[in-house]
Amino acid sequence: MVIFHDPHCLDYSSPGHPEQPARIARTAPLLKDRHPAWEWRNPIPADEIKLLRAHSPEHLARIKNAVRDFDADTPAYRDIYQHAVRSAGAAIDAAHAALRGQRAFSLMRPPGHHATRDHAMGFCYFSNVAIAALDALENGAKRVAIWDFDAHHGNGTEAIVAHNSRIAFASIHQFPAYPGTGAKSFANVDNYPVAPYTSRAQHVDVADCALQKLLQFKPDLLLVSAGFDAYSGDPLVQMTLEQEDFAKFGEWLHKAGMPTAAILEGGYSDELPELIDAFLTSWSSE
Repeated sequence: MVIFHDPHCLDYSSPGHPEQPARIARTAPLLKDRHPAWEWRNPIPADEIKLLRAHSPEHLARIKNAVRDFDADTPAYRDIYQHAVRSAGAAIDAAHAALRGQRAFSLMRPPGHHATRDHAMGFCYFSNVAIAALDALENGAKRVAIWDFDAHHGNGTEAIVAHNSRIAFASIHQFPAYPGTGAKSFANVDNYPVAPYTSRAQHVDVADCALQKLLQFKPDLLLVSAGFDAYSGDPLVQMTLEQEDFAKFGEWLHKAGMPTAAILEGGYSDELPELIDAFLTSWSSE
């Protein structure tokens, strides 16, 4: 397992905001302690050429020169452009590592799957997974699949990759919930809305169906928007998954045996480090 991580991703925060540095600060040492053989690499920040495949020049300028919050959830932190390009770069680097045959995980913040071509929203500034997918298509991949099991709909990823015949996108998410999208499927987009308090077994079955359909697309690369907020103890939604279910998701990736990179999205419970470890451990097991 290769982990892409830059400690500078801890250098911004807002009091009371759910997306806190502690999410990463508590996870990194736990993984290093339990998995001393895993390789840790510093990501290369994404350059504008890569960002502009997914976002408009105006959007880049707004992030770079941010002076007021983008919305109630998405503050204009100092140096947020630098933080966001490092996170996007980690997703790209993880995708490249996967294409070289390594299992790769981006342990970074900010997350990305709510950022659209022109809007920062939902804690997200650049659409990390969409950027990585479009970059992979420019670097040897013919088809890319995206499996988003974050508890919230990946509306930004969807908006950027919709109608791209070389990308298949699937989002399994609570509905209704933020951001209020993702009720319908269309073109290359498969949405799997899951009602609040749906049973674990049913939710896991839906996630499995979504992944199996993506594998039928025969992608050269599978990108995973790995959000851990569908956990029963997460404060932002009403879902029922347990640690063993995230371990099962990792098992599925192991069995799929295809080039895969996972990028951290949400997950706001105190148990996040254990959930990430369960997922990565079962995925990496030999």
